[in-house]
Amino acid sequence: MRTDPPVRTDPDRRAGPGAGTDRRPEGDRSGDTERLRRRARFLRELNEAKELRERVHPRRSRAARRRRQALRMRTFRW
Repeated sequence: MRTDPPVRTDPDRRAGPGAGTDRRPEGDRSGDTERLRRRARFLRELNEAKELRERVHPRRSRAARRRRQALRMRTFRW
C-alpha cells in the first residue's frame, strides 16, 4: 500500500515553476521594451533577407514559397 504526500493548495505553487512571472517590478519593464526592440529589429532584418533572396534567386525562392504554401494547405482544416 502506497501513501502519496499531501497535495499543496498554495495558490502560488499550484500553477507550477513558471507561475508568477507576470509579477515583475517596474525596473524590468525596460527589459521588456529592449526585448521588443530587438525582436522588431530581427523581424525587419529577416524580411529584408527574404526580399533579397527573392531578388537574387527568384526561381529557388518561388519553389520554396510554393512548398511552404503546399505544406500549409495540407495541414489546413476546413
